[in-house]
Amino acid sequence: MKHTDTGRILRRETAITLLLYLLFFAWWYITAYCTESDPSKYRYIFGFPRWFFLSCIAGYVGISALLWLCVKFFFTDVPFDGEDESDE
Repeated sequence: MKHTDTGRILRRETAITLLLYLLFFAWWYITAYCTESDPSKYRYIFGFPRWFFLSCIAGYVGISALLWLCVKFFFTDVPFDGEDESDE
């Protein structure tokens, strides 16, 4: 693998990671701060307020699944020891 290929792969994977982080932050912020404002009207899921369950529990499970899928299908194993696989 050439050095330029490695840089291109790393930039792509960094962009994917940042995009997923921004998606997770947007999900967390919207569900935590924009779903319910009056504590007397909270709805509950498994004993947790709905805003907490959606932002902290469901969001974590969802982003973990998305990260796993991205690593499985879009990320490439890049050797960092300076040796090319073709040298073997």
